[in-house]
Amino acid sequence: MHSLLMSLLRGLAAIEVAAAHVRAGFFPGLRTLDDPALWYQALSFLTGFAHQAVVVFFLISGWLVGGSLLNKLGQPQAIKAYAIDRITRLWTVLLPTFVLILASGIVSGAIDPHTPDFSRANDYSVTTLAGNLFGLQTIVVPEFGGNFPLWSLSNETWYYIMFPLLVMCLAAGSGTRRALATLVLLLIGMLLPFDMVLYFTIWLLGAAFSRVRVECGTSLRALLLVVLGMASVVFRLKGSNDDMVIASFPQDLLLSVLFLLFLSSTVNPLPADQRFVGPLRRVAVFFSNFSFTLYVVHIPLLGIIGYVGMTLFGRRQFSADSVGDLGIYLGMLLAVIVGAYGFYLLFEARTYAVRRRMKAWLMGRADSAPQPAPAKR
Repeated sequence: MHSLLMSLLRGLAAIEVAAAHVRAGFFPGLRTLDDPALWYQALSFLTGFAHQAVVVFFLISGWLVGGSLLNKLGQPQAIKAYAIDRITRLWTVLLPTFVLILASGIVSGAIDPHTPDFSRANDYSVTTLAGNLFGLQTIVVPEFGGNFPLWSLSNETWYYIMFPLLVMCLAAGSGTRRALATLVLLLIGMLLPFDMVLYFTIWLLGAAFSRVRVECGTSLRALLLVVLGMASVVFRLKGSNDDMVIASFPQDLLLSVLFLLFLSSTVNPLPADQRFVGPLRRVAVFFSNFSFTLYVVHIPLLGIIGYVGMTLFGRRQFSADSVGDLGIYLGMLLAVIVGAYGFYLLFEARTYAVRRRMKAWLMGRADSAPQPAPAKR
């Protein structure tokens, strides 16, 4: 059951983030309106959980990625295999996304292809591109091409590095390796922004709860879900939802514990005789499979849509009083999702093939068995 839920939540979280950014990019802010229409108030509320969605991404990442490494400890070349998994996971999507950003920037005139730039202040420079490949955005360079959701991939990249170091601190075979891993981990922690290191604890919670199973009945599980939903709404309305900083950490920590307790209470078989299970699983896996691509590529796609809108129709701003503009918004969101799925088929869907080739080249073996879709991180 927890595997189905994680697949479903990953897909929903990616759609929530995309929906929030489509609304923010084309509609006026709710607080700037004196008497907004009821439908726009509802839209603003429903698309206002992007912060909580990213917290869910971190928790599920910790559960799947951290839990997978813990499962493989003691196997030959476990750390090398882990590194290849993480690099192929990120770069198989990031590299073509950067090509898309470069192509759209050249067409829109934001980039002069005849004059390469190496400035760290330029969103489109060679230095910024290289920095984003290695998780240095928001640390020493901006997000490439103004693709601001890439900030969270900087967190993810460094969490991928810090977690095996933390594991080696505790479980390395020799004292020298433990001491070296500890020194490197401390050095990274000192060099990274404090907020990024602080939220590593959220990611670690996901990894820790991958070892936990909460035995409870349906009533207690339902109560956990209700409390989780209520807390999410309260933090959505009253909390700190702009960035992941010290001010937002207490609420995100509480939300994380509630979410993980609920998730850990669902580590049991699904009833095979219920008709909804099969269709729901197929829908959940479908959207989960390209959730990462949707998260990474939706801002470049929106930039292209906005450019076409200005070129053809002379507008890119919607009215919060026009139901017709709501229809255009829904059409744009659908176009972004469909475009991201097409992008997924071209690139992310080939991640495992690329991974097997890299392992055969670097480790002298190929993983012939495909990995299950819910663990695709």
